[in-house]
Amino acid sequence: MLMSLGALATSAVATDRLYRRYLRDWVLTWGATDEEVARRLPGDELLESADIVATRAIGIEAPPSAIWPWLVQMGPGRAGAYTYDWIENVIGLDMHSADRIVPEWQHLEVGDVLRSEEGRPGMRVEILEPEHVLSNRSEAGDWVWTFALAPGDGSTRLISRNRIAMKGAAAAQHLGMLLMEPGSLVMERKMLLGIKERAEAPLPGWASRRLRCGLCGMSVDPASHPLRKPRWVSLVPAFLAEQQRGVSRRTP
Repeated sequence: MLMSLGALATSAVATDRLYRRYLRDWVLTWGATDEEVARRLPGDELLESADIVATRAIGIEAPPSAIWPWLVQMGPGRAGAYTYDWIENVIGLDMHSADRIVPEWQHLEVGDVLRSEEGRPGMRVEILEPEHVLSNRSEAGDWVWTFALAPGDGSTRLISRNRIAMKGAAAAQHLGMLLMEPGSLVMERKMLLGIKERAEAPLPGWASRRLRCGLCGMSVDPASHPLRKPRWVSLVPAFLAEQQRGVSRRTP
């Protein structure tokens, strides 16, 4: 029995060393440039002494205004995380990834707490700069998750940074990292690709320009709102044309 435990411990140590030497940097920096990894982001100051810092990123062919609505509505009981919902729900997070922008989930403020259910630990919104930065911190203070949008020439870099403080003995921390870090890459890669797919989705021609409501005069940008063209809208031009022809025939 002691021999088996010793062999298991030796194997775990060897695996940890191989992981740290050959894989860990790639796992923690998937998609990010060296400059993005080294860049100081808003929210870093919320947990300076972090045992794990993961900076992952993706390029999106869309402006920040098209990406922000998808970010701000994320969370349990809201739009989910655009990743593998079944895995999230196995641990009771109540995640159901949305494929549209939902108006009632667009109103987020500093101080709001996102939690899967009452009584469970949540994430508190600490920094919210529309179309620029969204940073949440766990109520326990041991995890900070920041999203930063960096616009370029018609495209945007979406940077996701996780800062995590591990608890417990050093050996337990190493084992936790060995399990958690690759797992987080699987989930976060899927999330970043999911946001990219949603933000880059083409809009129909009628939604490619700002619309003005004839009743209230409000100007609406369909790219940032969940507008859907009702079927009756396509019938309006024909109806108006028919009415105009009728008027013309009746005019002496």
